[in-house]
Amino acid sequence: MQKYIDIVNEKLNEFMPIDYPHKLFKSMKYTVTLPGKRLRPVMCLESCRMFGGNFEDAIPTACAIEMLHSQTLIHDDLPCMDNDNYRRGQLTNHMVFGEATAVLAGDALLTFAPQIIVKNSKHLGSEKLIKILEEYFHAAGAYGVIAGQVVDIESEKLAGNFDPEDEQLPELLNYIHTHKTADLFKLALRTGAIIADASDKQLNAITEFGQYMGVAFQIADDILDVTSTFEEMGKTLGKDEQEGKLTYVSLFGLEKAKSDLNSYICKCFEILKDNNLKSDIFEQILNKIRIS
Repeated sequence: MQKYIDIVNEKLNEFMPIDYPHKLFKSMKYTVTLPGKRLRPVMCLESCRMFGGNFEDAIPTACAIEMLHSQTLIHDDLPCMDNDNYRRGQLTNHMVFGEATAVLAGDALLTFAPQIIVKNSKHLGSEKLIKILEEYFHAAGAYGVIAGQVVDIESEKLAGNFDPEDEQLPELLNYIHTHKTADLFKLALRTGAIIADASDKQLNAITEFGQYMGVAFQIADDILDVTSTFEEMGKTLGKDEQEGKLTYVSLFGLEKAKSDLNSYICKCFEILKDNNLKSDIFEQILNKIRIS
């Protein structure tokens, strides 16, 4: 896993020169290169390897997905969104470069990332490139992370007044978790699999895996927002509760959140086993998400 992380960090730095206008490119690169787990690009590379491809063919796509993820973080942290001052233990983008530049840096990353794929993956052929770009734009747009962010903001209107008998709330929460988090996990896994020429059956399996893994990751994040510290998470904690956001903990309580998290993780392991998919890295990631 560390080998993948080192490669991604090196290539992100290479793919992102500081061009003119310098402030824009510095702002873009600032968030992309903040120290992080690089989960999504690692998942893309490992998915490609697991399905028999050359993971090096997936490096541009993996880096583009990290750029897209960084774009969502920049916009998510803005005063008009979650209004966070820290990300990964460092000042958020708008705190360093100003709100206007942060907005534009996020916009720029959204279109800069697919250019990285096209410029550096021509050897994959036009048919495969179109498939990868279709996956990217679907996950990045109105049917993906943007939809999740909008519904997440709308959920604040509930102001913590959750009726446990309201059957629509679990569906609403699943929609938020699916699009804010799981969609980028599925993007990483599916594009890696596409590059490796995975079969339709394999694509379906890794998509289901990504859905469960993404929701599990978000449940863990909801739990840690209540139980962790700034030093551990590198961002302001407790804001979800203060703003009355709909989260797994606020809807179901801490103990059920922990129980359901582990159920989702077990389901992920089952999918790997049932489809004869072997990956020490995916198992390592899943075990790190566990919360006792």
